Amino acid sequence: MNTLIVYMTQHGTTRKVVDRLVNGIGTGTTHAVDLEKNESPEFSDYDSVIIGGSIHIGQIQPRIKRFCEQHKDALLEKKLGLFICFMNQELGKQEFDNAYPEELRKHAKAHGLFGGELLIEKMNFIEKFMVRMIAKESKSKSQLNYEAIDEFITVMR
Repeated sequence: MNTLIVYMTQHGTTRKVVDRLVNGIGTGTTHAVDLEKNESPEFSDYDSVIIGGSIHIGQIQPRIKRFCEQHKDALLEKKLGLFICFMNQELGKQEFDNAYPEELRKHAKAHGLFGGELLIEKMNFIEKFMVRMIAKESKSKSQLNYEAIDEFITVMR
C-alpha cells in the first residue's frame, strides 16, 4: 500500500509527528509532502492519504483547508486519515471538526488528536507575547500523545 502524507507545520511539531507516521506505517511506499513547499501534490498513485496540520488561534493552516476543499471528491476515494496537533485539550475535538469538512471526517478511517508542543524558542516576538498573555506559559513544553499517534498508525496500516 502506498501512502501520501500531506501536512503543514509552523514550528516543527507536525513534522515530528509526520516522521513518526512515515517510520511507523512502514508498508509499501510512504511519502510526505509539506504544502508550504508543494501546494498541489499529485496523489492519484497513492492508496492512502493522510492529512495533518497544527492549530493556531483555533484554526488549522489555510492551505490544509484549501487542499481538502479542492480535492474532496478524490480524497473520498482513498483510505483517508486526518490529524491535528493542538495544545488546548478541552477544545481538541471542536478544533478537529473545524479543521476538516464533515464529509471527509465521516469518510476518514483514522482521526488523530495528537496533542502538541509549545516551542517558545521557535516563536517570533508576537507569538511569544500571545502565549505568555493567553496561555500564561513562558517555557517550552510538550504534550504530544505518542499512544494516539501509534493507534493512528495501526488503523492506517
